[in-house]
Amino acid sequence: MFDGRNFLSGKRKYVFGLILLSFITVICVAFSMRNSDDFDIARREVLLRQIGHELLLQSGDRTSRVLPVKKIGENEYRISFENDLSFQPDSLVNTTQRLLAKDPFATDYVVNVLNCGNASAAYGFAISANKKDDIVACKGRVQPTACYMINIKFKPTGINTAKNVYLLGSLPVLAFVGFIFLRSVKRRRALPDIQDTGMFTLGAVLFDAKNQKLIINEKTIDLTRTETRVLRIFALSPNEVIERSQLQKEIWEDEGVIVGRSLDMFISKLRKKLEFDPNIKIVVIRGKGYKLEISS
Repeated sequence: MFDGRNFLSGKRKYVFGLILLSFITVICVAFSMRNSDDFDIARREVLLRQIGHELLLQSGDRTSRVLPVKKIGENEYRISFENDLSFQPDSLVNTTQRLLAKDPFATDYVVNVLNCGNASAAYGFAISANKKDDIVACKGRVQPTACYMINIKFKPTGINTAKNVYLLGSLPVLAFVGFIFLRSVKRRRALPDIQDTGMFTLGAVLFDAKNQKLIINEKTIDLTRTETRVLRIFALSPNEVIERSQLQKEIWEDEGVIVGRSLDMFISKLRKKLEFDPNIKIVVIRGKGYKLEISS
């Protein structure tokens, strides 16, 4: 049997502690991911702007501006220009690969060069982490001067995957901490069991739980099985309040039924059997439960 009250209290502490730890971890991860995400996006946009800058230089334009990079989708960005330009596909491919190599999350992406007027595709290519899957064509053909905008769509395995890995990586840590908590609770639960076959000294009364007896001044008083169970719960937590509902649960729930007034009857019987020692009392704590008071 147990010290059920202490175990359930410990279990509640374990659950509460684990929930609190999980909450704090999620908050910390969320804040750190958001800060990291904002930084990575800002850095990526700088690299995209640098691509536009180098394309202008390659076309002989050193004065017009690269317009602000726009995020047009979850993982898609647009580079646009103030003036018309021409470009060589091989230079665009090489420049894009060289600069995006500095972005650790940009391993797979598709680049489409669109005409500003009708958004038709003027040129496009795809880069993959596996070089065999790269799709690059028509590198030798110079594209005429026109108004172009460049859309770059990244495979959604970069920053988002890092987030997921971060979250998933925290789960084993939480599980490990939860395991440690649970072990400590189980250890606390097991301690009272050492006394399962032993004797309890309650003031001048010796309580033999195994043989269901009270020994007072060499006089033996027999206890019923239920009286023994009730007194044992008190004996494991002397001078501590034990909730009425907890007593009922520990004593009768195993039998599939909880009888409300029966507890009062057994408490009354125990009081009479303990009255030989005035230093031992089972008192009612109004609105809470009972307490076995043992005066020194």
